[in-house]
Amino acid sequence: MILPTKHISTSHSLLGVGAKILEHLYQERTVSSLWSAVHTMPEVATFERFVLTLDLLYAMGAIEMEMGLLRRCHR
Repeated sequence: MILPTKHISTSHSLLGVGAKILEHLYQERTVSSLWSAVHTMPEVATFERFVLTLDLLYAMGAIEMEMGLLRRCHR
């Protein structure tokens, strides 16, 4: 689920996972480096959820990728 509901907590929704991932993007990182930093978090759980969360963050304009590095957008 993208948004939290009565049955899905904020921390397990893609929006909540996105917040956790953004905490680890304090500097530019590769996708592999970011995955290594967050893959043990129970909220992230799988690579599929990680990629879906990155897609959501990109679609929202929260992150961008340039020359193979992910970074937060400060707009």
